[in-house]
Amino acid sequence: MPLIAVLDACVIVPASLRDTLFRTASAKYYRMCFTEDILDEVGRTLINKLGASAEQAENLLRSIRKSFDDSIISSHRPHVSTMPVNEKDKHVLAAAVASNAQVIVTQNMKDFPETSLAPYGIEAQSPDDFLISLFHDNPREMCGIVKAQANALKNPPLSLSEVLHRLSSHTPRFSGLVQEELINMGELALVGSGSTTADE
Repeated sequence: MPLIAVLDACVIVPASLRDTLFRTASAKYYRMCFTEDILDEVGRTLINKLGASAEQAENLLRSIRKSFDDSIISSHRPHVSTMPVNEKDKHVLAAAVASNAQVIVTQNMKDFPETSLAPYGIEAQSPDDFLISLFHDNPREMCGIVKAQANALKNPPLSLSEVLHRLSSHTPRFSGLVQEELINMGELALVGSGSTTADE
């Protein structure tokens, strides 16, 4: 069975983490799912907590919808009211149930207790744990994804070390594994403190 994971809004908001998760899904290491409800929450967070303009948020969401239309599901709505989690998180678990996902990727682990998810065969994982599991299956390929992520950044351009530094604030152990593997491959010098610019 292919690995199916629902991405909570909190792991889509940070630009570096979003890019890694989306690229990994595009490489077919898992099937990514989310809903319009989750994307709406992403937009609200960008505007209300990170100071993005409404136009910037909508441009990002439009790009996500265009690029990952097949990841958006709507069949979750009938399940929402019956989900045994907090009201604000019901739609996320409903999306996982409707998509037959095995994993919800979230930074808010406490919102998805094991006792609530186990009856559905679903597990909540932090993005760090999720990406580490993918790394162990495909270490060199996952390093290639992070390298391609750095190479694609033009505005502003970021070095591979800077991308790893930004990722480390969300996925410290995964970033460390990638850094170690790249050093062992002779493709990266020891990474210093890197950029201190805050990620989205």
